Formats: sequence, C-alpha cells, structure tokens
Amino acid sequence: MLKFLKALHFKSFTVMLCISLQINLCMAQESPHIYPKRIAQQAQKALAFYPELNNVAVAFEFKTKIKKSTMQAQPRFGSLFKSRAKRSYVIMISERIKIADSVYKTADVPEAVMIGWLGHELGHVMDYQRMTNLQLIWFGVKYLLFDNHIIEAERAADTFAVAHGMANYILETKNFILNNADIDSSYKLRIQKYYLSPEEIMELVNAAEN
Repeated sequence: MLKFLKALHFKSFTVMLCISLQINLCMAQESPHIYPKRIAQQAQKALAFYPELNNVAVAFEFKTKIKKSTMQAQPRFGSLFKSRAKRSYVIMISERIKIADSVYKTADVPEAVMIGWLGHELGHVMDYQRMTNLQLIWFGVKYLLFDNHIIEAERAADTFAVAHGMANYILETKNFILNNADIDSSYKLRIQKYYLSPEEIMELVNAAEN
C-alpha cells in the first residue's frame, strides 16, 4: 500500500510538473500583438514584415469613428512614462469608411488593401520606436499643429513600409483609393498631399534594387 501511495504521489507530481512546464512555455511564446479575429490574417501578414516589432506591444482596435482618417497609430498614453522597451501602441481602425453616399465596413475591403493599410500604420510604430519619450511627445504636438509635419510623418511611415518589403501592398491600398471613382475627392486629395505617390514608391523600390 505504501509503495502504491508513493508511486501515485510521484505520478501526480510528474503530471503537475508537465502542466507547469506547458503553461510556462505558452506564456513565453505568447505574442504581444492583439487584433480582432475578423482581421487576424491581415494583421499577421502585415506584422510578418516587421520582425523588429516581434516583442513590441501593438494592439489593433476598431473604433466607431476616427477624425479625418481610416486608421491611426499612436503610443498608449501610460506607456510614455515607461522605458522605450516597455512602450505599447494602439492602431485604431475606423469601423466604417464612406464611399460616395454609401458606408462600408472597413474590414470588408480587399485583403491586400487591408494589409497595406495596416503595414503603413506599423511604419508609424517603427518611426515612433526610434524616438525617446520626450521626442515622441513633441512629435505629437507638431502633428497637431503643423501641416508640414503631417506630410513628413506620413511619408516616413510609407517609406518604412516600402523598406520592409511592403511596396506591393502599399500600392494596392493607394490604387484602391486613388482609382476608385466612388471615393470622395477630398479624401483622395488628402492622400495625394500627405503620402508618397505610387511613382515615388516605385522610385524607392528601384533605388533599393540598384
């Protein structure tokens, strides 16, 4: 009987140890990236182009409305008081986009277009990661106050995306907007003003290949 109890105790201990090791392994492999199931595939594909962000906390969240934009990347306010390594970001995604007189769910746009959109926003995160907390706060102030700084920031995000191999996806997104007759002209003008043009993107690609 004593031998049986000892064997049972050893077996229970072994089972508990295995469970503990499995839990720790899962926790060690847990991704710091959070995204809704409906865009999980697109988010994963976009993130795959940015291995530098593997350990950076990035959350993708749908919002009812984002002023003057379909998506917006920014650091979480509380993380601005932490070290750069512990900083976290949120990429806000408008639930709907307006095309002419109709409103569509953003998640319903073509997959390549969504990947390009997310890739651009991740380009912003890459840009933010270069900055100290004070630089990032000043960046936010300038973004709100100076039109030229918006141009600089948006073009930098495009450049990061292209440099990380996302040129085709970024072009898909821009062509979706610029070549879509139903999209409001004011939104197209904003894209043309603040972002890299398809021609400039191809110039970057050609320069990288030469």
